[in-house]
Amino acid sequence: MLAIKNNIMADNAARHLSRNYDALSKSVERLSSGLRINSARDDAAGLAVRELIRADVAMFRQASRNAQDGISMLQTGEGAMAAIDEILIRMKELAEQASTDTYSTDQRAIMNNEYSELSDEITRISGATKFNEKELLNSTDAIDIHLGEGVLTITPQVMNATELGVNTTLAVKEVWSHLKTVANAGDEYIAAGDITADTEDMIKFDFAEVNVVGPVEVDLDAYAGTGITLNQLVQEINTAAGYAAAFATYNSEYASYSLQLKAEVAGDTTFAITDDGTTCTAIDNIANFGGAPSTNGAAGTGNDLLSAANAQNALASVTSAIGTKDSYRATLGYWMNRLSAAVTVLDIQVENLSAAESRISDVDVATEMAAMTRNQVLAQAGIAMLGQANMMPQMALQLLG
Repeated sequence: MLAIKNNIMADNAARHLSRNYDALSKSVERLSSGLRINSARDDAAGLAVRELIRADVAMFRQASRNAQDGISMLQTGEGAMAAIDEILIRMKELAEQASTDTYSTDQRAIMNNEYSELSDEITRISGATKFNEKELLNSTDAIDIHLGEGVLTITPQVMNATELGVNTTLAVKEVWSHLKTVANAGDEYIAAGDITADTEDMIKFDFAEVNVVGPVEVDLDAYAGTGITLNQLVQEINTAAGYAAAFATYNSEYASYSLQLKAEVAGDTTFAITDDGTTCTAIDNIANFGGAPSTNGAAGTGNDLLSAANAQNALASVTSAIGTKDSYRATLGYWMNRLSAAVTVLDIQVENLSAAESRISDVDVATEMAAMTRNQVLAQAGIAMLGQANMMPQMALQLLG
């Protein structure tokens, strides 16, 4: 019907043009962003799945970096162990050289001096080998490497000359271990209810040779109502003592940690822990110690090369130390291998999750270009037809004329 009030053809053409223009706009958006899903309305379910996958990809990528950092840390320790290896080989050579009676006393003294310096260097390397403040050869504190959905626990060992048995002066120190244990060093060790601000809650202990400065005193009042963890207690004791008197010691047999107190110098023979004469519940709970060394803290003599017999004993000690060193160095190696395998698996997970996310989220350029071309043609045709439809009412003027 030819009419001038309502132009149905123009309305119809405008509606189709609007729809085609929206489709063209969507194609341009997808091609310019590279994404098939740019908002939730594009694919609500696909968007939800994509975001979950992206979160997992980010986590696994960081886990891979964690593992690589762990490898770097272990390589630092293993490199130091390689240096100790060379030192022990030289010490064994010196011990073998001094084991024969063909050398004079002065010559033996020269050999012994070198042996002693090498022993001291092992201890220095052990204390200086760190990675981000984590001690690798002078601690037994566990280091957890988080790998996304699992943990690899690295347990360092002490590799100084004393622990290896190649020290030249055996510094035996009296050590006492508290009988209370906790699963983790960060767990509460003295409960909040055992420490009150109403009394002077002090931990006091003394080793015989520390009497110059008096007993070590630790005030726990600051922890009234909160309790104190084992790590906090160790820190407080060491601050008060002025030396590494306390340790959070790990017992592998029971998989637990306890407080350990060690004398400052060799030769300490008496350990005592007391309160300050006031009511002190914290002391009652902490004063349960045991396990003093059988040597009773007596200082002894370590290895030397000053006689053939002593050199032969040193030779046996160095041989044993090399075995201990090799065992720990091998342990570092299989930890590195485990982490390398973890990196490989994590990278494969990232690769395949990224591929899955791409299939959900990324635009298919070929398909979208075909759609955009179609939408361009339809939009152009729509514009042309809208123009023709707008001219239709003018045909009525010919009848009116």
